[in-house]
Amino acid sequence: MGSRSVEGGPGSWRQVSTLSESLLGGGFVVVSYWDPVPAAQRVVAALDRNPFTGKWSDRKPRNVPGPFYAADTDSMQLGRHEAPEHVCYDNDLSAGFGFEFVYRQPASVAQAEALVGAAQCDIYEGYGWDGDDHWTPDAVRDWWRGRGDLRRWAVCLAGEWAANTHPQFQGHYHDAARGLHDFVAYIDDGLDQYLRGYLFWLMERREPRADEAAPDL
Repeated sequence: MGSRSVEGGPGSWRQVSTLSESLLGGGFVVVSYWDPVPAAQRVVAALDRNPFTGKWSDRKPRNVPGPFYAADTDSMQLGRHEAPEHVCYDNDLSAGFGFEFVYRQPASVAQAEALVGAAQCDIYEGYGWDGDDHWTPDAVRDWWRGRGDLRRWAVCLAGEWAANTHPQFQGHYHDAARGLHDFVAYIDDGLDQYLRGYLFWLMERREPRADEAAPDL
C-alpha cells in the first residue's frame, strides 16, 4: 500500500478547478477535481484498523481512475450497502459471484466517508487508496479509450442481473444491476469531465489558474 501525506506535499492539495475552451460549441466548461484522500484518512485515523490494504498489482481493471480502487476483495458483495454511488460488482467468479470495483470516485467528505464504510465491509481489506501513486496521464487516457468495451460489458451484465427472479437473492441482483446502470450513465455523462480534472491533478498537483486549459482525454 502506498503512502499519502495528510499535510504538505501532493497529498495536501484539496481541489483543482479550471475553465477550458469547449471543443463542442465554443463555450466554457468547468473542470474540477477534489482530492478525497485526506477526508478518508481522517476517518481511518479514528478506526482500530486501516481497511485500505489492497495492492495496486491486484487492482481490478474496471476501477475508474483515481485514488481509490478495489483489488482482491471478497465475494460477499456488500460494498453497495455503504456506498451505492461508488461501488459496483462484477461476475468474474461466475455463477453471479465476483469482486467489487469503484465506478465513481468520491467528490465530497460524505462520499469519502461512505467509501471508507464500503472498505470496512470487505473481510479481505482489499480496497486501496494509493492510486495517485500509480496512475499516469497515459494510463488514464488508455483506460478511457477502452470505455466502449467496458460499457457493453456493464449493459449486458445489468440486463442479466435485472432479470434475476431468485426468491432469496433477487433484491441483491436487482440492486447490483442498478449500480451497473448508474455506471453506464456516468460513462455517458460526467466521467469525461472528472477524468480531465484528475489528469490535471496528476500532472500538476496544484490548483490551476483560471487561464489554464484542462488536459484533453
